[in-house]
Amino acid sequence: MRPQIRTCTYIVSVAESRKQCHPCEACPRPRSGSRGLWRKKLDSCFRRNDKYCFRNKFYLIVLTATLLLVGSSAEPAVSGAGPAKSPPPKTKVWDTQSPFADEVDLHDRTDWTVVPSNLLTLEADPSAAVSDPSYYGKEYSFKGDAVVENEYLTAVFQSKKGKVAAYSRAHSNGKKVEFIPLQLRGKPTNITQCRILQNTGDEASLRVTFSAEAAKDDFSAVLSFGGKRIIEIKPAENTKGISLLSPIEYCVAPAFIGDDLIFSPKEYPSMTTLHIPSDNLFLGLLKGRNDMLVVTWPKGNQRIRLILDSENQEPRLIESVNFDNDGKSAYLALLDAPGIWHKEQLKPSYLEKDIAVDWKRPFAAKWKTQLAEAGVKTAYKFRESKDKIWRAITGRYIYPVWFEGEDTFYRLGKKIPPKGESIVYFLERKGTPVSVSTPVDIMQQTLGRQTCDAILDLPGRSLRSHHRRPSLGLPGVATCACTAAIKVVFKAGQEVEKKDYIAETVDDMVYFIACHVERIGEYQDFARDMASFLNLKAKSNPDLKPYFDNMQAITQKIPQEYNGQKENIKTPAYTAQLTRQTKALTEKKDPKNLPAVLALGEKWRGMGGAQDELLGKFHSITRNLFQQAGYACVNQPQALEIADQIRKRCRMCLRNPDGYEIWPDY
Repeated sequence: MRPQIRTCTYIVSVAESRKQCHPCEACPRPRSGSRGLWRKKLDSCFRRNDKYCFRNKFYLIVLTATLLLVGSSAEPAVSGAGPAKSPPPKTKVWDTQSPFADEVDLHDRTDWTVVPSNLLTLEADPSAAVSDPSYYGKEYSFKGDAVVENEYLTAVFQSKKGKVAAYSRAHSNGKKVEFIPLQLRGKPTNITQCRILQNTGDEASLRVTFSAEAAKDDFSAVLSFGGKRIIEIKPAENTKGISLLSPIEYCVAPAFIGDDLIFSPKEYPSMTTLHIPSDNLFLGLLKGRNDMLVVTWPKGNQRIRLILDSENQEPRLIESVNFDNDGKSAYLALLDAPGIWHKEQLKPSYLEKDIAVDWKRPFAAKWKTQLAEAGVKTAYKFRESKDKIWRAITGRYIYPVWFEGEDTFYRLGKKIPPKGESIVYFLERKGTPVSVSTPVDIMQQTLGRQTCDAILDLPGRSLRSHHRRPSLGLPGVATCACTAAIKVVFKAGQEVEKKDYIAETVDDMVYFIACHVERIGEYQDFARDMASFLNLKAKSNPDLKPYFDNMQAITQKIPQEYNGQKENIKTPAYTAQLTRQTKALTEKKDPKNLPAVLALGEKWRGMGGAQDELLGKFHSITRNLFQQAGYACVNQPQALEIADQIRKRCRMCLRNPDGYEIWPDY
């Protein structure tokens, strides 16, 4: 116990060097070897507040806190008194004592040793080492391979293979992702140095250096681990990128306004490399359907390439993700659960039937998939029960995907046909257990709340209101709902008594129509600006003519649809005329009022319905442009910057849609 007391005495001496100490007979300075007696005297002195013992209570608090901290240190006492009882470290660094050969066995750890946080405990005389500055700064030298492990993952630094392999602790029978510097991909590589920068028990950071005979320079990166699922990879200045090798069956480039891009290697049979746009988040759905690879990165000029497997196997896989890091960190996380993603082959036999599929969600979340609606890939979140939906483009139909308890159902028909595959996955929380991490959780933990708020754009995902009197909570202000309400009054012969009610309802319709007209104008402005942008960029990029022609063809569908519906959506003057005629029928009772208001109702609904359909088509066209801008550049890396700008413009237009364009929180 003496070394612990001497440590506290040293802190007293620091305090004394700043302010003179006047000891009294009850002074707690360690004349006695009893820590209990010392604490008792200290408490006595503190209660007396003796000005001759210490002139500032702060010093007494420092002494007490220091005593308790030393007594509960996570490291073994250097006096040789034996290890103190403490919680096990959340993050361990191991030395395997001999390098792995070809295969990694994570189960046989007979010869492995844990690298302690305090390397001085490895000295022959730890007590002497702690007081000898010549020992300070001593680094650990691995005899075998380094292994870093926490509750969720195990990372093996394979020196002979020249790779860092990450395994999921949930099922460590196979590696899930490997990391190497991009410049050394495909070359025989070794890890020549592995240096511990931090090893606190809670966190660990290792600088790893890679070398190859075929490479002029060495390349290094710092890999950092905490108590979570995340690995940070911070490449050195000369390490221009990283390559992540993993058996990925599908790649998802999420978009929180617009639609995710889902890449499947089998859709590109003649290609070996896909250049994809992505916004700070990448999702790899691993073979076996029990694992997800999540990659995030901060804002910058990073680029992603998918390298497709050249082997003739089914399914064809994405062999690696090559990431140009722009000098910034990348963050990896492995999410695992049985059936964490699902692939459903949509068969013709699914037509017009409730189909219970052979997959159960492993936990609650915002599970989603993509299905074809009017020829455009459309995202559908799984609902909690069977329900119907009305869409301006396709009319009313049964919502195509839902859960009933633990069962998963599809209902497909002519409007949402059973074609191709349905890939089921999740990005966000919804009733998700605290113990489960989502890709958005990983993004928030790695990139910070402010950056993620801009990416998630929750304000932009909310619907705009077309209610003139939102505080009243009216059930509907569309032309169909309002004309139905007016019809009830006229059928009851109460149009004069309820004149004010009729006038308010008509004004609600006028406001609704005005909102529609304003939104239609926004899409027209978007199409004109996009066409001008594409023309300008096409002149300076003649080699991308097919790409620009495709984007222009999609953009021009907006004015084409408008011209086709122009006669039906009418004009503000037409709306004003209907308003005057409808209100005039409330001036006096007349048997002709009911047939007159019914005829006016048809005109109101015809105008409103045409606007509903037009907005639905505009939204679908813009989403299609957003998607195709990303899909069409996979074999044209020079188009990536253009694709990013097109998608950014589409995203701005798609913010705050009308409820007749798409459902809430699309």
